[in-house]
Amino acid sequence: MMEAENKNVVLEIKDLSITIKLDEGTLTPVRGLSLAIGKGETLGLVGESGCGKSLTSKAILGINTPNCKTLGQIMFRENGKSMDLLKMRPGGKEIRNIRGNRISMIFQEPMTSFSPLYTVGNQLSEAVAVHSKKDKKKAREIVVETMKKVGIPNPEKRFDQYPHEFSGGMLQRALIAMALLCSPGLLIADEPTTALDVTIQAQILELMRSLQKDYGMSILYITHDLGTVAQMCDRVAVMYLGQIVELAEVHEIFNHPLHPYTRGLMGSVHKIGGGKERLFSIEGTVPLAMNLPDRCGFYERCGHRSEKLCCGCAPVLTEVTPGHYAACLMPQEEGRV
Repeated sequence: MMEAENKNVVLEIKDLSITIKLDEGTLTPVRGLSLAIGKGETLGLVGESGCGKSLTSKAILGINTPNCKTLGQIMFRENGKSMDLLKMRPGGKEIRNIRGNRISMIFQEPMTSFSPLYTVGNQLSEAVAVHSKKDKKKAREIVVETMKKVGIPNPEKRFDQYPHEFSGGMLQRALIAMALLCSPGLLIADEPTTALDVTIQAQILELMRSLQKDYGMSILYITHDLGTVAQMCDRVAVMYLGQIVELAEVHEIFNHPLHPYTRGLMGSVHKIGGGKERLFSIEGTVPLAMNLPDRCGFYERCGHRSEKLCCGCAPVLTEVTPGHYAACLMPQEEGRV
């Protein structure tokens, strides 16, 4: 169905739902989400804050908080073997052997991802020690070599420095080095350039593209920044209110968005050479993912809604044109409606 075409699928998420019990009721921040990532592919997961992107990525690694109940399937495939990550015991040996080893993650804030009490090299070496039987000398050699690969200057000296002695850009490179130490098959990058200025952002993105070619890994790239998506991704999944509302190749999404929410996102981005154009604003606010009616989650904010068509049932993700999926009862192509 929505699998990466002509590629071996590395990760396939099927009907993923995450619920959180609150005093007010049951919150469902992720609802029936299905995705597939191909070998060597970069899949962008796009959406505004609170739509469920980070919860989805943490569910893959089994690091959501205990109050999150997760249902569905997360199939990880490598070397001809397939395993359901959700069937593994949280904190158990199976998932720990995969986490940080075969699947790695770059988190949002480099400044808070390292302990201030230990040197950066010490913390990177720990990742090597957890997943291999290398001695301290060999672990240091591996870490120094990986630091060099990600563009950290003078890595032998940097190895013995503390996080506060690194700039934000250098810390982000150190995080990428940590993620690559075990040559993972899948890298999850959760807003990896959020805290960086635009010059450093460009360097980090170029670094990730280069390392992807070297390591042959797949990337799940999570962001709300459409500019970096255009640079980084092969395909894009647009997420709204815990669900995928549109999925297509990156150029198709940008040139022919079908879902009203995707078109709203595209219209809210300033275009180079656009002068004093008025940016589009999506009216209303995202509803709380609790006790939702059985209809399109974007209904209240949609400028193309039909009371007759859109109130009766919730739309499902459907292939509208080859390889282009949209969860809309009245999909309309930008510029052709």
